[in-house]
Amino acid sequence: MPSHSENREMPYTAQQMYDLVSDVASYPQFLPWTAAARIRSRTPFAEGEVMEADLVVSFKVFRERFGSRVTLWPAIHKIDTEYLDGPFRYLKSYWQFRDIGPGRCAVEFYVDFEFKNRVLQGVIGAVFNEAMMRIVRAFEKRAEDLYGRPGA
Repeated sequence: MPSHSENREMPYTAQQMYDLVSDVASYPQFLPWTAAARIRSRTPFAEGEVMEADLVVSFKVFRERFGSRVTLWPAIHKIDTEYLDGPFRYLKSYWQFRDIGPGRCAVEFYVDFEFKNRVLQGVIGAVFNEAMMRIVRAFEKRAEDLYGRPGA
């Protein structure tokens, strides 16, 4: 069951990175293999918001829709995601952003999932680490596009 974690420093604030990652509807504009995104519902609660969203992921001959529950914790700059429906046996992920200095933040990302389909699991498993690195780079590039290149 593939899992991946990243810890890195970024030249942006925790708020900027939180805003970027929590904008699920924009994922098709920059995230590899993401063909579509639809927000099903948004439900505020005292500490944040729960969003249910569908993503359509297209990879080689596979095109799959999956639903997830995204819990947004704006005060602590955290985003938790859990699987609702689609091609996975399970999927859990989180993002955590923490300011570490003026205009800098620490980013922690973790994802763990397994597909129901053994063929799809095998295809993804073969390129999993490369795929995760491309996804993380896509978020970094998006931050640069939205907020500019620091020091430039």
